[in-house]
Amino acid sequence: MIVEQIWTANAYRNFNYLIACPETGEAVAVDPLDHRKCLAAAKAQGFEITQILNTHEHGDHIGGNGPMVEATGAKILAHANAGPRIPNMDEGLEAGDVVRVGRTVELEALDTPGHTMSHVCLLSHTDTPALFCGDTLFNAGAGNCHNGGHPHELYQTFVRQLAKLPDATRIYPGHDYWENNLGFTLDREPDNTTAAELLEEMSERDPNDALISTLALEKEINTFFRLTNPSVIAKLLEAFPDLCEPLDSKTVFIKLRELRNRW
Repeated sequence: MIVEQIWTANAYRNFNYLIACPETGEAVAVDPLDHRKCLAAAKAQGFEITQILNTHEHGDHIGGNGPMVEATGAKILAHANAGPRIPNMDEGLEAGDVVRVGRTVELEALDTPGHTMSHVCLLSHTDTPALFCGDTLFNAGAGNCHNGGHPHELYQTFVRQLAKLPDATRIYPGHDYWENNLGFTLDREPDNTTAAELLEEMSERDPNDALISTLALEKEINTFFRLTNPSVIAKLLEAFPDLCEPLDSKTVFIKLRELRNRW
């Protein structure tokens, strides 16, 4: 499996992806908002884009569909319930469905509600798994729930699905929010030395050469996986004096998401 991460350099800091079969050169374009950059990358690599996968229905993820279809004839795939909000969708995906690319690539659809209620992540069937997670999971962060989502569902997605993936899973999010999210981690957990070291590195790093994290790293620096951490809980009790110990993980997650909304 070949992964081409494409930095759009737009105001929303989107990442687009090409996932290709090394034997046939067939590729799926994931959330190809910047269709020009995606098409140029495919041409440079000798890929043929035959499918488009939208992780969810927001405009900064489906906005390049039309020009991409016009240029390639690719079919559009997305969550089975997203059809009314994604024009000309060809195939709806449910949990466990497998997207095949060429002869060698298999990507399993995970039904991951929270950011929206019609969101899918893709998990590669490879020796080292890769997760293409759209706006569900970010480096050091979690998606917001402002436009059609719900934090309770996002919590369930994190604890029932994402946290149970292999620690070696490589994380490919829909946006580059490294710096802001690490800042939030340190606001909530000031003694997180790994996050502090990474934040210093990110200030000098070019998103064209983005750091690809793993789930193991996320569990060290992503507050939304650190729901039982004493420092996180102590700071949360400071922010919400009406809360009483012991705090359950769901309450911690929901309150962290609330703080992140206004941070």
